[in-house]
Amino acid sequence: MKTPEGACRDRARSSRRRLIIGKLIYDGIEVEFEDRALVHLQVVIGSKLRRGESFFLSWNDSPAIGDGRSSVWLHASIPLYFKYYGGKTPTLNRAWIDVLTTSANSGQGLLLTAEPGPQRS
Repeated sequence: MKTPEGACRDRARSSRRRLIIGKLIYDGIEVEFEDRALVHLQVVIGSKLRRGESFFLSWNDSPAIGDGRSSVWLHASIPLYFKYYGGKTPTLNRAWIDVLTTSANSGQGLLLTAEPGPQRS
């Protein structure tokens, strides 16, 4: 299982709140993301796939699995499953959705980046 470094905040900074890790499951691949990042990815990915647009999703791997980078090609014909482990839906950050959408619409594809601005629960 992979945990993207950009989605999981530094443990020292996260001591103020508990990170809840969910999963994106796609074509037999399971990738772990913080629930907060996952809900933002779901909004952007859902929007693109609803329009019939295929694209790459990329993220930075955690140092625990090699500190590399991973990508997957997303296509509407392949089932996609979002599994959240937290009971509360995080508040959406419109600025982060805009950043991720711009990235998804680029030739590089959707690159998960850190959340801009103040963080919400």
